[in-house]
Amino acid sequence: MAAEVLKTLFHPFEAEALSWPRQGGRVLFLGAEAGLRLSPGFDATLQLVQGFRPHFRSLQAAGFNVAPQAQGEGFDAALVLCGRHRGQNELRIAEALERVAPGGLIVVAGAKDDGVASLRKRIDELVPLDGHMPKYHGIAFWLRRPGDLAAAEKLRAANPALLVDGRFRTAPGMFSFDKVDAGSKLLVENLPGDLRGAVADFCAGWGYVAAEVAARSPGLTALDLYEADFASLEAAKGNIGNAVVEPGFFWTDLLTETVERRHDVIVMNPPFHRSRATEPEVGAGMIRAAAKALKPGGRLFMVANRQLPYEAVLSAAFSSHAEIARDGMFKVFSARR
Repeated sequence: MAAEVLKTLFHPFEAEALSWPRQGGRVLFLGAEAGLRLSPGFDATLQLVQGFRPHFRSLQAAGFNVAPQAQGEGFDAALVLCGRHRGQNELRIAEALERVAPGGLIVVAGAKDDGVASLRKRIDELVPLDGHMPKYHGIAFWLRRPGDLAAAEKLRAANPALLVDGRFRTAPGMFSFDKVDAGSKLLVENLPGDLRGAVADFCAGWGYVAAEVAARSPGLTALDLYEADFASLEAAKGNIGNAVVEPGFFWTDLLTETVERRHDVIVMNPPFHRSRATEPEVGAGMIRAAAKALKPGGRLFMVANRQLPYEAVLSAAFSSHAEIARDGMFKVFSARR
C-alpha cells in the first residue's frame, strides 16, 4: 500500500496541478517510506524524516538524506505521507505547518482505507485547502502555510502526549499508546521474580515491560532496550524510572541488524504485522535474533497471540521451551538456549 500512497502524493505534480519544487529550494518530507523514487522534475533539496528503523535504513541505502526526527525550519515546502494513525497524521501536519515558511506549500496524501477523506475535511476546517486529487486508491490535498500557527496549535492540542497508568508518557502512533497492552501485561505477570544479570527487552516500545523488570529485579547488572520506532524509544528513556543499573537504548531493526551484546535474559512482545497483514515470520525472526543474543543457558520469555505458530521455531532455535501461561488471547513462552 505504501507504494500506492507514494504515487498518490506525487500525482498532483505529475498531473501538472502543482509545479515541481525548484532547484535551490528546501523540501521536508515527513513519513517518507522505502520505495521512494523521485521524478526527474524534482530538483529541490529533500530532507526525509522516518523514525521506523527498517524504512530509515532502506532510504539511507538508496542515497537519501534521512533523519529519525525533523530538524530545521523555514522550508519552502513539505510533503506528508499519512498512515493508519489519525493522531500521528495530524501531528505530522502540525509539524509541517511549524517548519515550513509562511506561504510555503504543504502536500498531504493517504489511503482512502486509512481515513484520508475525513482528514482532508478536518484540515480544510482549519486551513482552507488549495486543492485535492484522488488517485491510486488514495487522496492528495494541498494548502499554503498561513502567517500564524493557530492551525498547528489546534492540531497539537487535539493530540496531546498521554500519561498511561499515571506513569508512562506516550504519543499517538506508538504501539498501544493509550493503554498498557494486554499481552505485555500478561508477560510481566508471569516473569520470574528472580531475574538477574544482563537483561534485554526486545521490541521494547515505550518501555512498559522494561520498566516493570527494572522495578522487580534488584539483581540486574544490565538492562538494554531494543526498539525499531525512534519516538517510542525516546519515550522509553523517560519511562524506565529508577533502575538499579543505567539502561542502554538501541534504535535497532532486530531482523536485519546484529545485536553485539550478549544477555542472560531476554523479554519480548514481538510484532506480528506488516501493514494490515498478519505475518508470523516477523515474530519468528525476532525469536531467532533473541537466540543469537543470549548467552549459553540464557532464557527467553515472550508473549504471542494464541493463534500464532511459534512452537516450531522455538524448538529449532532453543534447547528447550514451554508454555507457562495462557488467557483468551495470548500465550507466554519460556525458552532456554
